Amino acid sequence: MPERVAVVGAGQMGSGIAQVFAVAGHPVTIIDVASDALSRARAGIEKSTAKLVDKGSLNAEARAAALSRIVSSQALDAIGGADLVVEAASENPELKFRLFADIDRLAPAPALLASNTSSISITELAARTKRAPQVIGMHFMNPVPLMQLVEVIRGLATSDETTQRVVALTRGVGKTPVEVNDYPGFVSNRVLMPMINEAVYCVMEGVGSAETVDTVMKLGMNHPMGPLALADFIGLDTCVAILEVMQRGLGDPKYRPCPLLRKYVAAGWLGRKTGRGFYQY
Repeated sequence: MPERVAVVGAGQMGSGIAQVFAVAGHPVTIIDVASDALSRARAGIEKSTAKLVDKGSLNAEARAAALSRIVSSQALDAIGGADLVVEAASENPELKFRLFADIDRLAPAPALLASNTSSISITELAARTKRAPQVIGMHFMNPVPLMQLVEVIRGLATSDETTQRVVALTRGVGKTPVEVNDYPGFVSNRVLMPMINEAVYCVMEGVGSAETVDTVMKLGMNHPMGPLALADFIGLDTCVAILEVMQRGLGDPKYRPCPLLRKYVAAGWLGRKTGRGFYQY
């Protein structure tokens, strides 16, 4: 019988994670306090799966079956029947700490608790629960339905059994799991965010425009997307939040967010989601 999955958070990442599990045959509950977020998530999944049908990578019957497996709820206690809970809330440590304490209280005792965090300590999240061996990181990449990688992050107390089950689940939904240990930023953002931050410094110091920096990285380093266009895609507020977690966790000033990056966030220029970041959309 497929494992039952609850996804807490109906944003872009949460809806993508829900879609991937549902397409792979898992019953999925998406949970968010905001009804409009749940509506947007459903509409986004319908649109995304329709595109997959158009491309021939999913047939119409499989799409209909996947959509039928997804239900939504505004109540956190809807996780009550889950075998795996994946938290996909905003990249805010205090919010995630509160959520993990509540999820631990409401989820069935055998359930595994995973976080889609891109930088926050899995060990610290696990410490908010009474089941630290069953807590793990599952860092999906954006956009979830298209990107292959999932960083599987072991906290200090994560058990071998939990890791093995999550690695198997990840493979079962067609993704490639890579095990990493619990340090701020893990591998992906430990490497990516300083590059994005340095690209912003290049713009701030007048070394080159956003277009110049991105063109150098695309044509010179063979990156499919320039770091500043990627930052806009991720969300500049999310980039600042991840850099701050790394600066605090590693104690090194080299991770401090560039002042220009902070200025854009203060102006509400958060990237694609607000229509303006380093580029206009």
